[in-house]
Amino acid sequence: MKKLLVILGISLLVLVGCGSSGNFEAQTNWKVSDFEYENQHGEKVSLEDLKGTVWLSTFIFTNCETVCPPMTFNMSDIQSMLSEKGIEDYKIVAFSVDPEVDTPEKLQEYIGNYDVVDESKWELLTGYTQDHIAKFAADSFKTLVKDDPNNNQVIHGTSFYLVDQNGVVVKNYSGNTEVPKEEIVIDVETLIEDGK
Repeated sequence: MKKLLVILGISLLVLVGCGSSGNFEAQTNWKVSDFEYENQHGEKVSLEDLKGTVWLSTFIFTNCETVCPPMTFNMSDIQSMLSEKGIEDYKIVAFSVDPEVDTPEKLQEYIGNYDVVDESKWELLTGYTQDHIAKFAADSFKTLVKDDPNNNQVIHGTSFYLVDQNGVVVKNYSGNTEVPKEEIVIDVETLIEDGK
């Protein structure tokens, strides 16, 4: 009997331990640098504004002729899936890698080309120099942003990033091809639930 009680006690401790640590397992631990940029409506958006909210992030630009259109389509598809599951407490944050060209107006026009279920969840950000966003991308998201010397295109990563309520990148995914959309939706939902 005593042995059984010990086993039950250990099992209970294990269960309590699992419950307090949450269900989401982070794969990265990259703190996002503090920022305050301008969105597609000309409003200021800062890291502080996003505190307490789970967000999906990516890097795009409006004149992109290759990866950005499918990436934006994939992100809007993920948003549709989140909406179908009734998941509301999140943001989608896209940083422009071509800020000289991408004014708030251009970003608003760009997002208007996609069938997004709720544009109020999207923050398309600009209002900095390209050197700044290159450093920010490298420091916070471990990704490359670099001008292509042969044309008006910008070389940049194609990942989607999951950022937790404290502004820490906890996971990244392919955002262009073979995008794990179901996994992303489950991760967003789990991270939101863990934060409650």
